[in-house]
Amino acid sequence: MAQNGDSHPNVEERNGAPLELQADTSTMVWRDISARQRSVCKLDALGKEILGIAIPAILTLAADPVASLIDTMFIGRLGAVDIGGVGVAIAIFNQASRITMYPIVSITTSFVAEEHTMEQMEKEAQNAKAKLENLEEDSNETASKSPSKEKAVVTGKKKRNIPSATTAIIMGTLLGVVQALFLIFAAKILLSVMGVKSDSPMYIPARQYLTVRALGAPAVLLSLAMQGVFRGFKDTTTPLYATVVGDALNIVLDPIFIFVLRFGVRGAAISHAISQYTIALILFLRLMQEVNLLAPGVKQLQFGRFLKNGALMLTRVIAVTSCVTFAAALAARQGPTPMAAFQICLQVWLTSSLLANGLAVSGQAILAYAFAEKDNKKAIETALRVAQLGFVAGLGLLVIVGAGLYFGAGVFTTDKNVLHLMYLGIPVMMAIASLSSEFLLARAKGYLGLWYALIIYMGLRTVAGVWR
Repeated sequence: MAQNGDSHPNVEERNGAPLELQADTSTMVWRDISARQRSVCKLDALGKEILGIAIPAILTLAADPVASLIDTMFIGRLGAVDIGGVGVAIAIFNQASRITMYPIVSITTSFVAEEHTMEQMEKEAQNAKAKLENLEEDSNETASKSPSKEKAVVTGKKKRNIPSATTAIIMGTLLGVVQALFLIFAAKILLSVMGVKSDSPMYIPARQYLTVRALGAPAVLLSLAMQGVFRGFKDTTTPLYATVVGDALNIVLDPIFIFVLRFGVRGAAISHAISQYTIALILFLRLMQEVNLLAPGVKQLQFGRFLKNGALMLTRVIAVTSCVTFAAALAARQGPTPMAAFQICLQVWLTSSLLANGLAVSGQAILAYAFAEKDNKKAIETALRVAQLGFVAGLGLLVIVGAGLYFGAGVFTTDKNVLHLMYLGIPVMMAIASLSSEFLLARAKGYLGLWYALIIYMGLRTVAGVWR
């Protein structure tokens, strides 16, 4: 640099701008954003946008676990053996679902948001170009040509051309069918791996629930893929309406199938599967009005892009969900009573954690738009605001969940032994254990070891996230 005769030898350039100038600009941006972030709950434009997406998303995400809690409440009346067996079956089903669920939903949200933003920018550019051409033409030419141009712009808004939406629906359906077949035909092996052998009292209810609920797997993944599409449009209200209708149907059908028709745990699984197909149907009919689902050709589909970007997410999800599955397996090996207590506490914890997931949905959608528009300032500000809101929400949930479960545990079961274990686990039930669970079992009387390891697991994830 000095050899080239530059008068400022210590200043390098990147993208046509000196690095020192870029550093100063970056510092100014961070200072401006930090000053604006002092009020976490400030309802400025960004705060309203985050909450506008997050609140419906939270309610949508909470609807299914709430329905599962009600399932747990009804099944709990059948006895500790039934609820313990269902707990193992749910752990297996959730493990199989989450492996594909989170990658396809997250990737779909980002890709759809990106494509939608690019489509909007292209339409705005075409519209501006058309107006400029009209201004340059004489009055006669404008009168003869502008109506057709305006018509083209209006008709272009009726249905969006989003190839990622079609790709997500196809992949969701195929993965759902594969998952259903796998769970049905491998049910005995999976239950054995989880510690529920064929001679276990939990085996029959666990297998009945797992095989019947597996029939709803295609609807689950299909509806989640479509939810990812709507999230990409920053629309979390439509999935909320569909989910509320489906889960309300589940709640109504539960007592009918379980007690009136005397199907027992199979009745809970049947009602859950029916509700999932109802949700998928509502979302599909609505999506057909918004998006052109018939891709121009196979080349327009994004299968390669989905698979490439989903590999890392798949690895992460397997690691995270394996911790929950492993903990459930350890609880199952201790017998029906510890498994029943673990299942109830786990469902409550998963339901409460969805507040953070709702904020994550909001942040992901806004960040995808910001990056597509190359608005780095908004991206940084959004990330900081969502992180702050998540921290505040976590502190609130710590109190609400602990108090709610302590005073409301009797809603889920009347078994005194199960209630005793639940009360022991409440102080440390804010996470799920992984491999460290097995080490702590010897010193923490088995059941409590699962919840002690929970703290270590979530603590390490939090530290790693903040550090990154």
